Amino acid sequence: MKYLFLLYADESGFPAPGSPELQAQLEAYGAFFEEVDGRGQFQAGDPVQPSASATTVTVRDGRTSASDGPASPGGEQIIGFYVLEVAGPEEAVALAAKIPAAALGRVEARPILVM
Repeated sequence: MKYLFLLYADESGFPAPGSPELQAQLEAYGAFFEEVDGRGQFQAGDPVQPSASATTVTVRDGRTSASDGPASPGGEQIIGFYVLEVAGPEEAVALAAKIPAAALGRVEARPILVM
Protein backbone atom coordinates (compact mmCIF):
# COMPACT_ATOMS: atom_id res chain seq x y z
CA MET A 1 0.00 0.00 0.00
CA LYS A 2 1.34 3.43 -0.93
CA TYR A 3 1.51 6.22 1.62
CA LEU A 4 2.17 9.91 1.19
CA PHE A 5 4.37 11.41 3.90
CA LEU A 6 4.15 15.21 4.12
CA LEU A 7 7.03 16.77 6.02
CA TYR A 8 6.34 19.97 7.98
CA ALA A 9 8.76 22.26 9.80
CA ASP A 10 9.20 25.92 10.69
CA GLU A 11 11.49 27.25 7.98
CA SER A 12 12.75 30.04 10.23
CA GLY A 13 14.47 27.42 12.39
CA PHE A 14 16.50 25.83 9.58
CA PRO A 15 20.24 25.56 10.14
CA ALA A 16 22.48 27.92 8.20
CA PRO A 17 23.96 26.71 4.90
CA GLY A 18 27.33 25.06 5.49
CA SER A 19 26.74 24.64 9.22
CA PRO A 20 27.46 21.39 11.08
CA GLU A 21 23.75 21.26 12.01
CA LEU A 22 22.72 21.31 8.35
CA GLN A 23 25.30 18.66 7.51
CA ALA A 24 23.93 16.44 10.28
CA GLN A 25 20.37 16.87 8.93
CA LEU A 26 21.46 16.04 5.39
CA GLU A 27 23.21 12.92 6.64
CA ALA A 28 20.09 11.86 8.59
CA TYR A 29 17.89 12.27 5.51
CA GLY A 30 20.47 10.38 3.45
CA ALA A 31 20.43 7.49 5.92
CA PHE A 32 16.61 7.38 5.84
CA PHE A 33 16.63 7.36 2.03
CA GLU A 34 19.21 4.56 1.93
CA GLU A 35 17.04 2.48 4.29
CA VAL A 36 13.76 2.81 2.38
CA ASP A 37 15.38 2.68 -1.06
CA GLY A 38 17.38 -0.38 -0.06
CA ARG A 39 14.15 -2.18 0.88
CA GLY A 40 12.46 -1.14 -2.36
CA GLN A 41 9.92 1.07 -0.57
CA PHE A 42 10.93 4.42 -2.06
CA GLN A 43 8.55 5.53 -4.83
CA ALA A 44 9.13 9.29 -4.92
CA GLY A 45 10.23 12.15 -2.73
CA ASP A 46 12.05 15.44 -2.64
CA PRO A 47 12.47 18.57 -0.59
CA VAL A 48 10.52 21.58 -1.86
CA GLN A 49 11.49 25.22 -2.34
CA PRO A 50 10.79 27.58 0.61
CA SER A 51 7.16 28.51 1.20
CA ALA A 52 7.79 32.04 -0.11
CA SER A 53 8.07 30.49 -3.59
CA ALA A 54 4.56 28.99 -3.38
CA THR A 55 1.54 30.16 -5.32
CA THR A 56 -1.89 29.29 -3.95
CA VAL A 57 -4.62 28.85 -6.57
CA THR A 58 -8.37 28.81 -6.02
CA VAL A 59 -11.30 28.68 -8.42
CA ARG A 60 -14.64 30.10 -7.27
CA ASP A 61 -17.65 30.58 -9.53
CA GLY A 62 -15.43 29.85 -12.53
CA ARG A 63 -12.91 32.56 -11.64
CA THR A 64 -9.30 31.66 -10.98
CA SER A 65 -7.40 33.48 -8.28
CA ALA A 66 -3.68 33.08 -7.63
CA SER A 67 -1.90 34.53 -4.61
CA ASP A 68 1.74 34.47 -3.60
CA GLY A 69 2.61 32.30 -0.64
CA PRO A 70 1.53 29.02 0.90
CA ALA A 71 -2.06 27.93 1.51
CA SER A 72 -1.45 28.07 5.27
CA PRO A 73 0.77 31.04 6.10
CA GLY A 74 2.80 31.12 9.30
CA GLY A 75 3.99 28.33 11.56
CA GLU A 76 5.13 25.06 10.03
CA GLN A 77 5.23 24.72 6.26
CA ILE A 78 5.60 21.74 3.94
CA ILE A 79 9.32 21.19 3.43
CA GLY A 80 9.18 17.97 1.43
CA PHE A 81 7.44 14.69 0.79
CA TYR A 82 7.92 10.98 0.32
CA VAL A 83 5.78 8.35 -1.36
CA LEU A 84 6.63 4.97 0.12
CA GLU A 85 5.31 1.45 -0.26
CA VAL A 86 4.42 0.14 3.21
CA ALA A 87 2.66 -2.92 4.63
CA GLY A 88 0.06 -0.90 6.52
CA PRO A 89 -0.63 1.83 9.09
CA GLU A 90 1.74 0.46 11.73
CA GLU A 91 4.70 0.43 9.37
CA ALA A 92 3.72 3.90 8.10
CA VAL A 93 3.91 5.28 11.65
CA ALA A 94 7.23 3.51 12.28
CA LEU A 95 8.73 4.96 9.10
CA ALA A 96 7.31 8.45 9.74
CA ALA A 97 9.05 8.43 13.12
CA LYS A 98 12.39 7.81 11.35
CA ILE A 99 12.05 10.81 9.03
CA PRO A 100 14.18 13.62 10.50
CA ALA A 101 11.34 16.14 10.10
CA ALA A 102 9.42 14.27 12.81
CA ALA A 103 12.01 15.46 15.36
CA LEU A 104 11.98 19.05 14.07
CA GLY A 105 8.34 19.54 13.14
CA ARG A 106 5.91 16.82 12.16
CA VAL A 107 5.21 14.21 9.51
CA GLU A 108 1.73 13.47 8.21
CA ALA A 109 1.33 9.90 6.90
CA ARG A 110 -1.67 9.36 4.67
CA PRO A 111 -2.63 6.31 2.58
CA ILE A 112 -2.93 7.00 -1.13
CA LEU A 113 -6.34 6.22 -2.58
CA VAL A 114 -6.05 3.73 -5.42
CA MET A 115 -8.25 4.77 -8.34
